[in-house]
Amino acid sequence: MTCKTDIEIAREANKKPIQEIARKLGISDENLIPYGHDKAKISADFISSVSDNEKGKLVLVTAINPTPAGEGKTTTTVGLGDGLNAIGKKTSICIREASLGPCFGMKGGAAGGGYAQVVPMDDMNLHFTGDFHAITSAHNLLSAMIDNHIYWGNGCDIDSRRVTWKRVMDMNDRALREVVCSLGGVTNGFPREAGFDITVASEVMAILCLALDLEDLQRRLGEIIIGYRRDREPVRCKDINADGAMTVLLKDAMQPNLVQTLENNPAFVHGGPFANIAHGCNSVVATTTAMKISDFVVTEAGFGADLGAEKFMNIKCRKAGISPDVVVIVATVRAMKMNGGVKKADLDEENVEAVSAGCNNLGRHIENLKSFGVPVIAAINHFVSDTDREVAVIRDYVESVGSEAILCKHWALGSKGTMELAARVAEIAESGTSQFSTLYPDDMPLFQKIETIAKRIYRADEVLADKKIREQLRQWEEAGYGHLPVCMAKTQYSFSTDPNLRGAPVGHSVPIREVRLSAGAGFIVVVCGAIMTMPGLPRVPSAEYIHLNDDGQIDGLF
Repeated sequence: MTCKTDIEIAREANKKPIQEIARKLGISDENLIPYGHDKAKISADFISSVSDNEKGKLVLVTAINPTPAGEGKTTTTVGLGDGLNAIGKKTSICIREASLGPCFGMKGGAAGGGYAQVVPMDDMNLHFTGDFHAITSAHNLLSAMIDNHIYWGNGCDIDSRRVTWKRVMDMNDRALREVVCSLGGVTNGFPREAGFDITVASEVMAILCLALDLEDLQRRLGEIIIGYRRDREPVRCKDINADGAMTVLLKDAMQPNLVQTLENNPAFVHGGPFANIAHGCNSVVATTTAMKISDFVVTEAGFGADLGAEKFMNIKCRKAGISPDVVVIVATVRAMKMNGGVKKADLDEENVEAVSAGCNNLGRHIENLKSFGVPVIAAINHFVSDTDREVAVIRDYVESVGSEAILCKHWALGSKGTMELAARVAEIAESGTSQFSTLYPDDMPLFQKIETIAKRIYRADEVLADKKIREQLRQWEEAGYGHLPVCMAKTQYSFSTDPNLRGAPVGHSVPIREVRLSAGAGFIVVVCGAIMTMPGLPRVPSAEYIHLNDDGQIDGLF
């Protein structure tokens, strides 16, 4: 029997009209802005009307450090959401939108897989409702207005050598990391060095995902620092009057998108910052809205728990005033083997010893997550090549570190494959045992916050930062930004800054290459090691295999 592919399963979905999905959550037709028949935005009026008195239980799904073997964090998020609905808990899932960069690069789609998917899968992975285009346009409008302001007399006395605001595009394009703009003579402006980031690394993306409403959005946009004057004083977005027009471009993008799972359960898909170069969580407005109208909300944080979950706790929860009732960490037998030294080509062969050797990565994440005061449960995402002995090794190991692991078969069975996990998650969440706290207080010095994450989460011995970086942090503290959390930009593949160092390394160093102040978003970005905020395409990008088939359908997204 041949297994169906993810895209074949998605094409066979029995989708219901999006209005019917919305009614499950008490959202009336007039509070929807439909984008076709199967997706819609939720109106700002509805969001402002729902009561804060009731809040659903919040479940965070995270994972071990990603490997080429695959972990299935989004698939598990969807499967758990369907499972909770199947046991009678009114549940919504909240995930991020997909960036075109990884879709055409090497990561592929971001809508789940098998029988635990969000649909319409092809729309979600491509243009969707245009949110990323709006963010890109708003960001680049500010870029254009900066150069235009300098061209027409420079009333704010911006030092063109100290413009810190780059341009963005939603594509992996290494050739644009460093550019020179305004060449070609007087009419084109003043030449200067510049560059591009990918849209998901834009501060505008972070702001949209952290803003509470349109008023808060414009306030945050106005606080963006675009560069500095010759006297080193900062110049902000509002100083050149760009914040109003940017807000107009983002008005619709600020409204969360509603779609559905294959089992016709509601899914909020909104925002999309990467977790390796940004804060890695879907929008606050989507999560908090879902919590007000659902019994349970299952959300995910990007990449491994050392990145996405840490930022979910220290940035998103801090800013939004929310906290998880339980955390689910996803692992696979195959990923444990890779952490245990097995090559990808040999993963289908039983190797109990390698599974055991690789479990220390999972154990490190469990220990880290517990340090936030939240209960943790492991979900073993099942692959057909897994053996009972290998699964037993993970179960026993997780039990030895004070948690429990449950085997899940949602890829093949949908909600039927997550019933046990759903029941246990509901039991833990409803027990009220979570005693959440952030890893560091607001008033801790910035460099000490960086050290706290490096030593307590990454288990590094030291943070390497030159005098210039330490002085920059000190200046920001003097300017009133010392209370901000830090957002680490680091490889997702390892606890260290070396992507090839798997498992649970200790005794390593964390070198800081640069620090960036995101005053509008409200955090300090700390760029570590060789991580890039504009990724490049791999040697053989996924784009080479994406095409329209003879029936006019999109193939190759997975």
